[in-house]
Amino acid sequence: MTKAGVRRKGAALGLALLAACSAGGCGGPGADLSPTAAPASRGSPSPTATSPARLCTRIITYWSHRALSGDTYGDYQSMGLSDGQYEILRTVVDAARAERERTGDEGAGRLIDRRARTACEKRYRNGGPTGGPWG
Repeated sequence: MTKAGVRRKGAALGLALLAACSAGGCGGPGADLSPTAAPASRGSPSPTATSPARLCTRIITYWSHRALSGDTYGDYQSMGLSDGQYEILRTVVDAARAERERTGDEGAGRLIDRRARTACEKRYRNGGPTGGPWG
């Protein structure tokens, strides 16, 4: 796949996430991004809400598996990532490539899932990233 193709898909994913976020009311911590989720009532998160850390984990895991399968990195913005999330992605993919050499694709997949979850939980442990608007 060409870089332009990856960027188009990344941009489409980013727009889809933005649209889901707007429709699902994910402005607060824990909003559910699934298409079937009911909008959260004002001031209180949905009981089936998706936290910022879980959303981060989903998107980092998705792009990590794509990068490991041979797709190249795109521009972090076209992937729908913040600069900080992109740093997590690069770290996870680098570790997954090394793990794949040692244990194969299955081990690399488990590492991606584990490292993405751990890094995103750490990043959003206080409800939001730190380091300014690009974090």
